[in-house]
Amino acid sequence: MGIHPSAIVEDGATLGADVRIGPFCHVGPEVSLGDGCELVSHVVVAGRTAIGPRTRLYPFASIGHPPQDLKFKGEPSTLAIGADCLIREGVTMNPGTAGGGLETTVGDNCTFLANSHVGHDCRVGNGVIFSNNVMLAGHCSVGDFAILGGGAAVIQFARVGAHAFVGGLSGLENDCIPYGMALGNRAYLSGLNIIGLQRRGFAREDIHALRRAYRLLFAPEGTLMERVEDVAAEFDSHRGVAEIVAFIRAGGKRSICTPRESPSAP
Repeated sequence: MGIHPSAIVEDGATLGADVRIGPFCHVGPEVSLGDGCELVSHVVVAGRTAIGPRTRLYPFASIGHPPQDLKFKGEPSTLAIGADCLIREGVTMNPGTAGGGLETTVGDNCTFLANSHVGHDCRVGNGVIFSNNVMLAGHCSVGDFAILGGGAAVIQFARVGAHAFVGGLSGLENDCIPYGMALGNRAYLSGLNIIGLQRRGFAREDIHALRRAYRLLFAPEGTLMERVEDVAAEFDSHRGVAEIVAFIRAGGKRSICTPRESPSAP
């Protein structure tokens, strides 16, 4: 363990083995840092915040301060960040509120590039990537391995499915399905995240099945929920399609992000 003489670690903070805290950092009394965590310099971790092993935080990250919600009255809310995350300069993350379960969670192996933000009561999965200046409003959920491009903004209560991609400078006002690609301001569904699926090693036959299901889901005939039932019956044994079907069926406070036109080939 190494704590720079200029750093402040308040009584009550819990530090794991081999934690490194650099110059001018401040660690609050209810913070827990897992084994091998590193605060490079000028990092502030406050509130009831737990950070998993080997996560690295860069200068001017502000983690765990009160949520940016005018209804917040000091309730005992928490922020939990997983293992092996990379949190770059100026990143902000807030704990939960009474209106959202009093908890914000971030999974393992996530990357948050400079000045990105995770709002109160959000649920961020594993392997997620936020590029620079991504803004995630309160009460959002982001599935495993989703990627949000630079400057993307996600409205409160929106859902981003697993393996989805939200393009840079996009304004997402609706839910983006798993494996989907949302682009534009205001964002529309432009197809599937094919490149992302290929990079993650998805088999060709699985990608083809997802493409066929996508075309059926967003065909012009019938209602969306009617098409969902047709797709569920036709692809009843395909895990990826089942994820999309479950996501749409689950619903939320936002509508599903849809294509501008009926898809021919995502």
